[in-house]
Amino acid sequence: MAKAKKTAFFCQNCGYESAKWMGQCPACREWNTFVEEPTAAKTPAGTQGIGNHSAAGRKPVHLTEISTGKEERIPTGIGELDRVLGGGIVPGSLTLVGGDPGIGKSTLLLQVCRMLSTAGHQVLYISGEESLRQIKLRAVRIGEFNENLSLLCETNLDIIRAVMEKEKPEMAVIDSIQTMYNEEVSSAPGSVSQVRESTNVLMQIAKGMGISIFIVGHVTKDGNVAGPRVLEHMVDTVLYFEGDRHASYRILRGVKNRFGSTNEIGVFEMQTEGLVEVKNPSEYMLNGRPEGASGSVVACSMEGTRPILIEIQALVCHSNFGIPRRTAAGCDFNRVNLLMAVLEKRARVNLSTSDAYVNIAGGIKMNEPAIDLGIALAVVSSYKDQVIDEKTVVFGEVGLSGEVRAVSMAEQRVLEAKKLGFERVILPAVCMKSVEKIGGIALIPVENIQDAILRVGKN
Repeated sequence: MAKAKKTAFFCQNCGYESAKWMGQCPACREWNTFVEEPTAAKTPAGTQGIGNHSAAGRKPVHLTEISTGKEERIPTGIGELDRVLGGGIVPGSLTLVGGDPGIGKSTLLLQVCRMLSTAGHQVLYISGEESLRQIKLRAVRIGEFNENLSLLCETNLDIIRAVMEKEKPEMAVIDSIQTMYNEEVSSAPGSVSQVRESTNVLMQIAKGMGISIFIVGHVTKDGNVAGPRVLEHMVDTVLYFEGDRHASYRILRGVKNRFGSTNEIGVFEMQTEGLVEVKNPSEYMLNGRPEGASGSVVACSMEGTRPILIEIQALVCHSNFGIPRRTAAGCDFNRVNLLMAVLEKRARVNLSTSDAYVNIAGGIKMNEPAIDLGIALAVVSSYKDQVIDEKTVVFGEVGLSGEVRAVSMAEQRVLEAKKLGFERVILPAVCMKSVEKIGGIALIPVENIQDAILRVGKN
């Protein structure tokens, strides 16, 4: 009789392995995440490890003996992507790109392949979801390609490894990791075991052969990459595409980056020929702003080293029910409730009988505390039906005592407002020392939320 295949239970959220099913994962504390899958075949000792070198030949190396070389990064030719990556692609790095279906992951990576191949780099695009003809149709829409770009439609990682060893590309794209499979793992492609083992194989290829690999990852309905969270720990960089796929803009955000900052974002606009960089996102976000409307305030938020001006909208109206409704889009819901409580207590604004709806125009998501003052003034503006001067920018963190606290990089925020033609900036009084030398724009310091409400009403 044939031996029955051994199975184990894996957590779909973190990859924790258990011999029996459990309702709650003891590692990540999530409920109902365990699935039963066959266990991976054991690899003989001495054959594992990055670079496929035997353990007998390994010895420690002093840090001073390691040379990084002069060419540490490869520019992609797309400035917004280079900003998020920290200056370009690091040779031998493994990057995961996630996002909703139709958001533009494959389009962006195909554009990267085009720019790198045009610059003379050897690029290999591996697809497990599209045929060669389908990729060609998409590539024609993007632009002209040369012979430095090679295409391969394959899902078997053993064949992919053999092709990479033969072709030796400088960069490779895997679209997508959920379609790849390792023959040593008996479970279906896309399962927890396959995704984990496939990523491990690609990591060994990237580190051992010095190939920069981009992996496309599908996302769940919660917005996380499908498969175990251990997948995000294995790669060097995790990039997420955000934005409504029915809208024209896209935001590329770095969630993890071993070679750069995770605070930077890249802004793109989806057009017929593909994704186009938005080099001035502030102007783009404020496009179509209404004139003479109450509840509209322009605030300034920092994303890494880049200041972005955003329009915060609030609608406050009388509630017909005993419990008023609160809605927040683009900002933290609990933060909005906290700021409304501060307005009620410190500024004597009676909001307990009013519905409140707060929105950041353009669909962008911002959680920086510096937009607190903008949210509070937008709510007061809508409640009093008082229009705020459209040439005014506000920023500052609001504390529970109603004080307006300092924020970082105040000088960059003021300069961005000045560059876009704004005439007034309402900012924390403690930030005045760093911006008082800037001329050509009126600076209005405020110490608390009551002072800000009074000053913003003086047009």
